[in-house]
Amino acid sequence: MKESGEMYLETILVESKKRDRVRSVDVAEGLGVTRPSVSRAISHLKNGHYIVIDGNGFITLTDSGREIAEKIYERHRVLSALLMDLGVDEATATDDACRIEHVISDKTFEAIKARIKK
Repeated sequence: MKESGEMYLETILVESKKRDRVRSVDVAEGLGVTRPSVSRAISHLKNGHYIVIDGNGFITLTDSGREIAEKIYERHRVLSALLMDLGVDEATATDDACRIEHVISDKTFEAIKARIKK
């Protein structure tokens, strides 16, 4: 999956933690993108069976979509915290973690988590 798809799934997950039901407009606001951009991405995610959309336009992650979203969200949280612990300001740490979370290997991420636990 491409980085943009991961970002959309992560945003749907985060928005679902804030409210009972998530719509495309919530995703657009969460990502700071236009509704037409969300519409296109949502269509791809639906076709890939990562989300389902009910008759009222509410978006729900499928099991496979949730798995990816949770993985990316965990990386975001851990990497942001690590960078801030190293002295990086919150805004920079969050932005950098957002970029790193999509390219870091599972092996490296697991090593980082193991080191943090020590």
